[in-house]
Amino acid sequence: MENEILDTIYLELEDSLDKVIAHLKTEFNNIRAGRANPHILDKILVDYYGTPTSIMHMANVSVQEGRMLVISPWDVSMVKAISKEIMASDIGITPSDDGRVIRLTFPQLTEDRRRELVKSTKKLAEDAKVACRNARRDAIDAIRKLKNNGLSEDEVAGEEKEVQKVLDKYTAKVDALMDEKEKDIMQI
Repeated sequence: MENEILDTIYLELEDSLDKVIAHLKTEFNNIRAGRANPHILDKILVDYYGTPTSIMHMANVSVQEGRMLVISPWDVSMVKAISKEIMASDIGITPSDDGRVIRLTFPQLTEDRRRELVKSTKKLAEDAKVACRNARRDAIDAIRKLKNNGLSEDEVAGEEKEVQKVLDKYTAKVDALMDEKEKDIMQI
C-alpha cells in the first residue's frame, strides 16, 4: 500500500517537473535571438470572423533569409487585422505589408539588447527552478504525511533524499536549457 502511494507521489512529482520544463522551453522559444522565429507569433491572437485565432491557424508563416518572417494569410482581407495585432503586441517589430503578405524584418541585436535578453532568460530559468522546488516541497509534504501511516523516520529521510535526487536531475535540465539559450542569444 505504501509503495503504491510512494509511486503515485513520484509520478506526480515528475509530471509537475516535466510541465515546468515544457513551459520553460515554450517561454524560451518566444524570446527572439536575432533570427526569425515563427514561435514569436504564438501569443498573438487576431479576431478571425468573431473568434480570437492564432496567426499560425489563419496564415502560412515562413522564414526568409534567416531574419525575415513572411506571413501569407489564407484570407487576404485579414492582412490589415493581422498587421494591427502585431503592432499592438510587445514583440517590438513593425510589420510591412503589400496588401497580400506581411513581412517582419528582425533587426540585428545590439550587445546591450543581447545582455537584456540573457537577463530575462535567467529570470525565466530561476522562476522554473522555484516551480521545481515547490513541486519538491509538495512531494516531501506528502511523504511526511505517510509517517503517520506507519512509515519510519529512516524511510521518510531516505525518500526525501530520493525526491532531492529527482529535483537535482530537473534542475540540471533547466541549467542546460538556460546555457543553450544564452549561447543562442549571444551568438552573432
